[in-house]
Amino acid sequence: MTLLTIVGIALGLAMDAFAAAVGASIRLRHVSPRQVFRFGWHFGLFQAIMPVIGWYFGTYLEELIVAWDHWVAFALLSYVGGKGIHEALSAEAGDARTPPMDPTRGWSLVMLSVATSIDALAVGISFGIIAVNIWYPAAIIGIITAVLTTLGMLFGARLGLRFGKRVEALGGAILIVIGIKILLEHMVTG
Repeated sequence: MTLLTIVGIALGLAMDAFAAAVGASIRLRHVSPRQVFRFGWHFGLFQAIMPVIGWYFGTYLEELIVAWDHWVAFALLSYVGGKGIHEALSAEAGDARTPPMDPTRGWSLVMLSVATSIDALAVGISFGIIAVNIWYPAAIIGIITAVLTTLGMLFGARLGLRFGKRVEALGGAILIVIGIKILLEHMVTG
């Protein structure tokens, strides 16, 4: 497998992570270097680990993973996106009972990282089937995802600063749309 092919695959896999980073960081408005690092690191790490897991399990679990991966991604992204929309609308209405969720921490970060890297698991399964050495592609996928996620965080935060709560709700909607896109892609091709 050529470097150009691996980079193409990595860019394709990183697009969901980039969009999720934009959507999640819109609500933060001000992102600290630590938040940007956490998001980039976790998304890159998960995108690098998932193909290795898929490659390892190969054909043993292929049918199970392919049958459910899109539903898991859809559910996780919809939950985090719906929570973001709810918080943006609650804050707009003056409801200060719940502090805003930081998507770069805790379970939100883990759910987003898993949801956007499930496609990488499927890629790893296909790499196992065609007997590709997984370590080099996994590293390239992780690095490209980390870089694009970092750029997405910085871009999304600027949008949040400029347009406020309406864009925060849009950020949650973006996550839900990514989940729907993943679901539809798998239903059409699966």
